[in-house]
Order: sequence, then C-alpha cells, then structure tokens
Amino acid sequence: MKKILWSVVLVFGLLVVSCGGDSEASEITSTGGTTASKSTPQVELVYWSMWNSTEPQGATIKAAIDDFMKLNPEIKVQVNWAGREIRKTLQPALDNGQRIDIWDEDLERVVRTWGKYALNLDSYVNATYESTNGQPYRDVVMGNMIDMGASFTDDGSAYAVPYQPFLFGFMYNKDHFKAAGITKTPDTWDEFLEVCEKLKAAGFVPITTDDAYVDTLLGHHLARYKGSDWVEELVLDSTGKLWDDPVVLKTAKAYESLAAKGYFSSTVGANRWPAGQQDLAVGDVSMYLNGTWLVNEVMGTAGPDFPWGTFAYPTVEGGVDGHNAANYGTQAFQINKNTKYPNEAFKLLIHLTTGKWDTEIAKKSYGVPVSGTAIWPTQLEDAKSLFNQLDTRYPWAAGIQTNTDKSPVIAEAFTKLIGGNITAEQFVQMVK
Repeated sequence: MKKILWSVVLVFGLLVVSCGGDSEASEITSTGGTTASKSTPQVELVYWSMWNSTEPQGATIKAAIDDFMKLNPEIKVQVNWAGREIRKTLQPALDNGQRIDIWDEDLERVVRTWGKYALNLDSYVNATYESTNGQPYRDVVMGNMIDMGASFTDDGSAYAVPYQPFLFGFMYNKDHFKAAGITKTPDTWDEFLEVCEKLKAAGFVPITTDDAYVDTLLGHHLARYKGSDWVEELVLDSTGKLWDDPVVLKTAKAYESLAAKGYFSSTVGANRWPAGQQDLAVGDVSMYLNGTWLVNEVMGTAGPDFPWGTFAYPTVEGGVDGHNAANYGTQAFQINKNTKYPNEAFKLLIHLTTGKWDTEIAKKSYGVPVSGTAIWPTQLEDAKSLFNQLDTRYPWAAGIQTNTDKSPVIAEAFTKLIGGNITAEQFVQMVK
C-alpha cells in the first residue's frame, strides 16, 4: 500500500512540474522588468559575442555576465566568443536554426544585415525598470543611438540595444594646447587656423594623418559645407561635373594653405597606418582626426596618463552643418525574435548597458559609456558634450568613400595636396 501511495505522489509531482514549463520562465513586472517564477526551470541564454574573451571588452562583459548569473541564479548565460568572425558565421548559424538568443556587432551592421532575425524592441526600450529609477530605458541611455538604429529600418522601430558608442572628431594633446597658450578648442575653421598657428609658434607640429584616415579630413570639410548626402552624390557623379562646384576648390584651397604654412607633419605624405596615430601618442604631433576608440587603440604607446582632448570638426563659413553632425555610431546587441526568453534576454542587456557594468566596460576599454549615470573615462570626458548634441549622422568619412572605385584616386590626390606636392587646382583635376 505504501508503494502505491508513493507512486501516486511521484506521478502527481511530475505533472505539476511539467505543467509549469517554459511558459512560466518569467513574467513582465508592472514596470516592464522581469521576475522569475518560484517554479521556474533553468533558463539558458546563448550569446554570440563580437569580442574575443581576452579583449578588454570581452573580459569585462564576461565579468558582467558572471555577476548577472549570481544575481539571477535561475538564468544561465552561455557565451560563444566569436570575435570578428561573427560577421561570417552568425547568419549561416541563424539560417540553420541554431539556437542563439543574443548577438552583437556594429549597430548599422546588426540592423541592416541581421535585422530580419531580430526581435522588435519598441515595448522594451519604452518600458521602465527597477534599475532605471522609473524612467523609460531609452531615457537613461543615449536615445539618439536607439533612434539611429531605427533609422536603418523600414518601420522605424528599435531592433537593437546600443553600447560603447563612438564619434569622429579631432583627438588632441591637451598639454600641447596649454603650452601654446590655447585656452579654448576651435569651433570654426578660422579658429582652427589660429590654433594651428599657435601650436607651430610654440614648437609643435599641429596636425597629421595617415593612409587609413587621410580622406576623412576631406570628407568632413565638404560635408560641413553641403552635408554628407551631397558628398556621396559628389563621389558617385560619373560626369565629374559636381567636382566643379566652388566648395570643392574652396576646400582644396583650405588644405593647400595648411600644407603651405607648415601645419602638417613633414611625413604626412608618406604615412602608413598606424604612423599618424603613433605620432600623436608619443607627443610628436598635436592633433589627429579619428574616432574616440583611438584612446584604447594606442593605450600601449600613450599610456593612461596621456592628456587626451576631443573637439568636433570645425564649422565653415556658409556651411549647412554644425557640431550636431558627425560620423558617430555604436556597437549594439540584438535579441533573436525566436528566443524563448525575450524578457530574460533584455534583462541581461539592461545589466550590461546601465549602472556598474556600463561604467566598467567603458573604464576597462577606455571607451564611451552609453548610460547617462555612468562614469566616463577621464581620457574621454571632453567627448561627452559632443555626444549630447548629436542629431545628424555622417556615414564613414562623411561619405567621401561611398564610391569604392574612386576612393583610391581621391585619397592619393588629397595626400599629394596636404603633402605640398600639388596645388588645389591640380587636385580638382585629378579627382574629376
């Protein structure tokens, strides 16, 4: 009789457990967060990362995930440190139905390339959570980055969660500026020329670049005059007529003048990446147009105490764009639309992009945090105000590289121009 009773109890217990299932894995709280049910089975999330586990970003994300699992013992996160190979391996895996709940890469890439696999996150980014202090998630992070991701879609919805943003601007040596008596970064091109003159007079080489970034100077200057859409139209013009626009020669004249006045490094005509950024990192040059990731990229040379500063590409007289326009972007997470655990997945993304771990990822990688309450690395404090005013996004190099067939011709001609080897008029003829 005891054996029969025990069998009945066991069968009843198994029925209770099986009725719970995945449907009770989580529930939306009143503020849009998630809480685990007391009868919740183990939840497993599979995350494919663009980082290698040994990179600063990867190592810190790993620590953040370990912390998340301690705080949420009902959730297990399995990570595939795919590295940059994710660009080749993710889509075939998704097409084959392999279980992947979360992945990350460049924002534009994840939305344009993998958006069809991703979960619509509008309800998530507009909801409030315990860790957002009653504010919608999008209001405690850089909402303009969420908006940028939505701009890549057909329906204007959010399909990605941004983290570690970047922008393109002039990275410079604050000690050089101080020694030259420069108390304010330049807002306009005329002020930029004054800065160059003061640096040169103080014995510093004002500016450099190299073959990897040389045409970004040209692209940004043209875009300041007419916007990046026009720059893209310019380089795609097969007739060459747009190159006769007066702003092209005016831009070329501006850089011809920089070269003639000796504001460029004497090696600029022959620099091969990473020569330019290394010249900045060792203190041989004062300014270099690049992304905010540069701090991390040259940390081994510059060291943590390098006096970093950042300012926006200057405005030009009669131009259409101001400092609100820049080449900016971000890495971003996506959640698979077929995941069984969307709430838990977004809960993990909140953990990674707000509070302690947003600060830690920025700190360890010398990058930019995405949340408003995060502590910025001291090396990038100047960049914070630049991010706050962004609303117009330039594509890479402000559009000057849109025509890949013409890009080498433009880069070669511009290198000769800033190296003092050709005139502005000759430059225009070479690129037409």
